[in-house]
Amino acid sequence: MVQFLDVPAVVRLVSRIGPVPFLAGLVDYLESDFRRWESFEKSARLASHSSVGVIELMPTADETLYAFKYVNGHPANAALGKLTVTGLGVLASVETGYPLLVSEMTVCTALRTAATSALAAKHLARPESATMALIGLGAQAEFQTLAFMAATQVRTIRAFDINPAALAKFERNMLARGMTIVATNSVDEAVDGADIVTTATAAKKRAAVLHTSQVQAGMHINAIGGDCPGKTELELGVLTRAKVFVEFEPQSRIEGEVQQVPADFAVTELWQVITGRAPGRTHAHDVTLFDSVGFAIEDFSMLRYLHDIVQRDGGAEVIDVVPALRDTTNLFGLFTGT
Repeated sequence: MVQFLDVPAVVRLVSRIGPVPFLAGLVDYLESDFRRWESFEKSARLASHSSVGVIELMPTADETLYAFKYVNGHPANAALGKLTVTGLGVLASVETGYPLLVSEMTVCTALRTAATSALAAKHLARPESATMALIGLGAQAEFQTLAFMAATQVRTIRAFDINPAALAKFERNMLARGMTIVATNSVDEAVDGADIVTTATAAKKRAAVLHTSQVQAGMHINAIGGDCPGKTELELGVLTRAKVFVEFEPQSRIEGEVQQVPADFAVTELWQVITGRAPGRTHAHDVTLFDSVGFAIEDFSMLRYLHDIVQRDGGAEVIDVVPALRDTTNLFGLFTGT
């Protein structure tokens, strides 16, 4: 018998805890796993790319648990009334190979992406950072906002989207959430006075949402929209001006903003900063850039967090996806009743 969380169950679980406390707990799980980064099996995700999107498998394991996620990314889905990103995840026991938890990972991917952004900012942005420009107000916007509220001092969001309906949606969802929302009419206006800039656009193309001229000394940039080959958000000069941090370099070189730069362009993996192996921000005027594409260890942390919560508090269904046999050699007995 395997625990199972569908979309309504995850929504109930997060709502019961509260989105901000839930995200704060998830940041803690992520930080714990980033601190033991070297204990995980790691590989770039197995991706099937097409002209309209990507379908991927993202596996990883430590000594006791194995996890994988199935996930897609199809930017044109929005025009079809479908989500750009969907996912499904499994957490399993290394000792027996038996699955422990099967969970939806569409809502969970949004949560863990936001929590990873906040974790990076916790270690890379100036500690006093209080204002964030949010460029792109699609499915990630609210999660990013609440994660930064959970893990940083950010309390003002300067929001911009080319679609006025997206801005209206964002303002409606953030009403009475404890954040000050400032609607802006351009990227220039949004980044004016921002300590942190988050770019979260979905178009699958080489874009330059943020330009070098818009970057100010001391900024932290959180670029989460570039997540497959041929899809970027930043002008090249932004990268060359900043100290660049990634999750797993071999994957980021293929999918992230750093696909724009030569192979010898220096980047630092975030876990090295968190563990003190490498410096992050060293001066208040540094420009830091987290080039996030999403990595399997983040999904592992999410699934481990969910499993611990439902083990303690309940909230999961139980599904029968592994046969329970009196005689483990008699699998065919399921059909004969013997």
